[in-house]
Amino acid sequence: MTALTITILVILAVFLIPFLLVTALYNSLVRLRNRYKNAFAQIDVQLKRRHDLIPNLVETAKGFMKHERETLEAVIAARNVAHTARQNAMNNIGDADSMSALAQAESGLGGMMGRLFAVSESYPELRSNQNMLQLQEELTSTESKVAFARQHYNDAVMNYNNKIESFPANFIAGMFNFVKATMFEVSDDSERDSVKVEF
Repeated sequence: MTALTITILVILAVFLIPFLLVTALYNSLVRLRNRYKNAFAQIDVQLKRRHDLIPNLVETAKGFMKHERETLEAVIAARNVAHTARQNAMNNIGDADSMSALAQAESGLGGMMGRLFAVSESYPELRSNQNMLQLQEELTSTESKVAFARQHYNDAVMNYNNKIESFPANFIAGMFNFVKATMFEVSDDSERDSVKVEF
């Protein structure tokens, strides 16, 4: 090897190695960001299913609960707020304000649904209605899927946030404007308690 060849190889190595490192780190950040966005899309699917089931549940209950108009309207209002918050969060995945608004809206909806089920206990015909039982079972199944999807999303966000805060990826994240994502956490500690159903 000549001195010129060695000099060219050293110059290439000096520029090529950092370029490859930056490229690899950038691509890993993109993969992690896409992973948490996809995980949120799974939450969105389940929340949409939940929001679509609620009007059917209210319509079923309406026939039996003629004197509970206020409760039924409150459930629909909470559903509409949660639906809007879900759409906003889908447009701003990982944004702290959007995720907080979604968590609060879903918490409010959960509270209203609990109130609806508590009031429905006073109506034995409603409790035994096949349509109501099927809708309740579908909602319960959907709630489990939401919880699983939320856990998956939070894991993906944690991996992404760990990467953008770790050396040397933090330099690449700063250069290319990769910002910290926010987890979708339960906003009300009472939601962590198990639901008690009494007959």
